[in-house]
Amino acid sequence: MKKHLLAALFILFNIHALPAQDTALLGKVKTALQKTWPNNRAINLVFHGHSVPAGYFATPAVHTLDAYPQQVLRGLKEKYPNAVINVIVTAIGGENSLKGAERFAGDVLVHKPDVLFIDYALNDRALGTEKARAAWEQMIREAQAKNIPVILLTPSPDISTDWKAAGNPLRRHRDQIVALSKQYHTGLVDTYGIFLQQPDVKPLMAQSNHPNEKGHRLIAEGILHWF
Repeated sequence: MKKHLLAALFILFNIHALPAQDTALLGKVKTALQKTWPNNRAINLVFHGHSVPAGYFATPAVHTLDAYPQQVLRGLKEKYPNAVINVIVTAIGGENSLKGAERFAGDVLVHKPDVLFIDYALNDRALGTEKARAAWEQMIREAQAKNIPVILLTPSPDISTDWKAAGNPLRRHRDQIVALSKQYHTGLVDTYGIFLQQPDVKPLMAQSNHPNEKGHRLIAEGILHWF
């Protein structure tokens, strides 16, 4: 018991020790969102990843309008009522970052994202951290080469596993994503940390590895802090 408590405190300390958000990352996007007709333009937000951003709740049900990309859209429209915002979801259920990187140019960059969100860590456990890191780096580099702001998301829980324990696969991928964010100066939404701070995550889950609407709301709130 004491061992698990110390591990949880260690994780929480490191989560709260994350660097402050770089407000300049989305500076141009936020300026564009404030412009009105006829000087405005469409802003494309692209969400790339697996089943969670795709909207899968209790498989096979897909709750597109309740998933965090659409919740982000609703939040942004409240803040920027005159903005034209396209939410484009290129996520595929069951996919890992290796497959996501293979189709990145044809399925993602073709949409000319103003902001790109990447969320693959849940499914990357089967790849391992080394292969996942290479795939994430490829996508980050290709996006940044086109001056696209990138925001990385750490994994949401899989409550069928001991996901809170130090050294578990989700934790290792979470730490790797944080390191990538620092290395490449991307944005970061620490979904893992957000869920870890909840007293009970079961009411936030549609099934063991998919959040429900309330769980997606937490992720959306983490993203909206950037805007």
